[in-house]
Amino acid sequence: MRTKEIYLGRVTLPNNIAMAPMAGYTCYPFRMLCQEMGAGLCFTEMVSANALKYQDRANRRLLLTTKDEKIRAAQLLGDDPRIMERAACGELLEAFDIIDINMGCPVPNVFKSGQGSALLADLPKAEAIIRACKRSGKIVTVKFRIGIREDEPVAAEFARMCEQAGADMLSVHGRSRSRMYDGPPCYEQIQLAKAAVSIPLLANGGIASIEDAEKMLELTGADGVMVGRYALEDPYIFARLTGRTVQKSRYTILTEQTALALRYYDEPFVIAYIRNLAAYLMKKQKGTKRYKQKIYQCSSLEELDMLLRAAFGEEEAL
Repeated sequence: MRTKEIYLGRVTLPNNIAMAPMAGYTCYPFRMLCQEMGAGLCFTEMVSANALKYQDRANRRLLLTTKDEKIRAAQLLGDDPRIMERAACGELLEAFDIIDINMGCPVPNVFKSGQGSALLADLPKAEAIIRACKRSGKIVTVKFRIGIREDEPVAAEFARMCEQAGADMLSVHGRSRSRMYDGPPCYEQIQLAKAAVSIPLLANGGIASIEDAEKMLELTGADGVMVGRYALEDPYIFARLTGRTVQKSRYTILTEQTALALRYYDEPFVIAYIRNLAAYLMKKQKGTKRYKQKIYQCSSLEELDMLLRAAFGEEEAL
């Protein structure tokens, strides 16, 4: 597929293919992997603005970045404009170029607290949050869903509000909150959101191939696509979408991810991260199912590496 640059003020995205923020997965090593594969933009895991005031180890780990990350984007979650502004202007986000506001998370504990996708029902508060984050002077993007319920879509109205409040780019997940992650995306609602604004808009939901991405762009008119969960099991998708050739096996990916993670995280975190990433990568590798249970029983990196070597062998990159 044909890619293009996206201009966001002082930041230019090298292409229009993004990796979605994913709680528990888009840590610094995985973002660097996606960047290497070709993703033009990657986001941190969702970070609670309320929790940032503690500046504890967990939050610093979520926001770990280095100069090797070409464009740094952090995703903030919150429902209080004052707290969101304080977080956006705070020390922990100082290194980031972009702040993405989460207005789409559908999980019950987030929704019940009035955050994430709950903000789709409160446009005045959502607008106040965007304006508050803009006072940081950073580029502000917003990720949201097409509505809370399937029969009450608000994609166009919400997109228009975001632009008027000062958002620089939007990412629209083409499912309602009630649909969670099931079923095909609603192309029509993404198209209506795109037609309502003049700022760049990325379409998210159901992107697992070049064909999916091309269909999404054709039916919605979006400026680019955002890949979600599928990238965990097939990070090569960014290479295919951007026309790159990557000669690297899944085992090599895992060993390099282990080495990079060990530079910044403690061993228990690295073991847990590599276990989860390996389990996803096994979905695309025949004959590895029998290793999954053993991998989750590993208690050391040495044992884990032996199992990964046995599971993935010398398979070639796709």
